Amino acid sequence: MKVRGLRSNSRLHIINTTIISLILLIGAGGVIGVAQADETSILAKSIGAALAVGLAGLGAGFAVGMAGAAVASGIVEKREATGTLLLIVVLGEGIAIYGLLIALLLILIV
Repeated sequence: MKVRGLRSNSRLHIINTTIISLILLIGAGGVIGVAQADETSILAKSIGAALAVGLAGLGAGFAVGMAGAAVASGIVEKREATGTLLLIVVLGEGIAIYGLLIALLLILIV
């Protein structure tokens, strides 16, 4: 059964990828607690920023990899849905941008 140009199996992979990526991003955001201690050090900020960027990048790479394969097959099946399907890949890349934003906040503000 096809749902909006994607097979249900591909749609399930996209949903699973999104959930896993969000869990990784939330885990990376938990590092903020380390940097909010009274005696924050440069080392703690650097480790927190590295974890935020690294884990968010890992989650985004996983999301784009899984969603990209599904989107490629979806575009082949239904060419007129290209814009909508590419939006799914862009949302996966947003996770990496949020990780970078958290790292910048840790280093510059905290």
